[in-house]
Amino acid sequence: MNSTTWTRTLLGGLTLAAATVGAWWAWLGWETGYTVDPETGATSGPYAPWQVAGCVLTLALIAAVGGWLLSPWVVAPVMTITFTIAWAAHAAATDDTGLWAVGALLVLVGAALGTTVVSGGAWLIRRGRTGRSAG
Repeated sequence: MNSTTWTRTLLGGLTLAAATVGAWWAWLGWETGYTVDPETGATSGPYAPWQVAGCVLTLALIAAVGGWLLSPWVVAPVMTITFTIAWAAHAAATDDTGLWAVGALLVLVGAALGTTVVSGGAWLIRRGRTGRSAG
């Protein structure tokens, strides 16, 4: 890997990590409360469905752009590890049951699958477009 590629990959990875933490914070990082339904006593939360959907869509956009500009071999691990650490650190600090570890494992698997599929798809589409325009 030449120095230009290495620098681009490093800066791209750092940008991906920052954008991933930003997405986590914007959608989920500020939420700490649970909601109790006064009629049924059922507890839900801490996230509302719209927060999770917004976070997933934002992460998908970041992964797609990342996959277009970089290799999925960079995008998937950087985003997966960054998001999992951000989520787990917050969850561990606010959870008294210890179940945050189970959630962190589920976040890790979901983030790995999602970022791999989206960034890989974007990379394949770009590669296909580049191949047609060159030929």
